[in-house]
Amino acid sequence: MDDDSDRRVVERQLGRPPRAFRRVVVRCPFGRPAVTEQAAFDASGEPFPTTFWLTCPHLVAAVSRLEAAGGVERWSRAAAEDPELLASLERAHEEQRRLRPELELGVGGARPGAGSLKCLHAHAAFALARPGYELGERILAELDPVWPDVCCTP
Repeated sequence: MDDDSDRRVVERQLGRPPRAFRRVVVRCPFGRPAVTEQAAFDASGEPFPTTFWLTCPHLVAAVSRLEAAGGVERWSRAAAEDPELLASLERAHEEQRRLRPELELGVGGARPGAGSLKCLHAHAAFALARPGYELGERILAELDPVWPDVCCTP
């Protein structure tokens, strides 16, 4: 797909035009956009703090259910208590800041030194876009299944 086709699909997935859209970086098993990369600033010049945006409707809904069940607090605690997860989170924040130094923000727009996660969607998207991010991969492992049996994008 070209960028214009991808943009139209992402717009259908989100139900609105995407802000700061650059390109699709991860596709689902059905070839549809699942994660997009966003520019640091949108067309109006407003900062867009999240580099990787989850667009697959199935994944968005599954992560939303995880958040509604207390997932942000639970995973924030897990990262604070588990040195391996904390190191993974810190490495991801550093990588995020290298990707977009003009904003100096971590995954999901986290400020340096932030003690808790803000949005599990951002961590799941980062893990899909940048394999090896342990905390995000563990969040994704809670989704059953990660990918649906049939395409969820019209």
